[in-house]
Amino acid sequence: MRIERVVDATAVRAAAELFDEAPLPAATARFLADPTHHLLLAYDDAGRPVGMITGVETTHPDRGTEMFVYELGVAPAARLQGVATALVREMAGLARAAGCYGMWVGTEPDNAAALATYRRAGASEEAPFVLLNWDLTTPPAEGHRPAGPGSEG
Repeated sequence: MRIERVVDATAVRAAAELFDEAPLPAATARFLADPTHHLLLAYDDAGRPVGMITGVETTHPDRGTEMFVYELGVAPAARLQGVATALVREMAGLARAAGCYGMWVGTEPDNAAALATYRRAGASEEAPFVLLNWDLTTPPAEGHRPAGPGSEG
């Protein structure tokens, strides 16, 4: 198995089955153009993509830069072979090289496979947290005015 950092959309298209949804051309181009966004692909000995991981560097004024593991996926036929653990470790190495002070990921509490993978790759569990989400693809609720220039927020 080999792991490579992807910088070309052709490789993303060739690995489309590893993503939750089909990669969007414009989003793929934007992601790959940003030097703080990282996509690693794992290839089997025949050169087929068998795993992927994406990471995004996030910087905050009082903390510095850390790596957020956005998504991890492994082809069903390649699971339980260490592909996911190798990808996470490779992303951690990339994060260290980029000067990140840490790396983090969120997953569902009942996702035993993900929890085992992250722990095998050296992660430790911190305090549980609640994830809140905004669906920005739907219009705002009646009476809600989004904040914008000149608004009080």
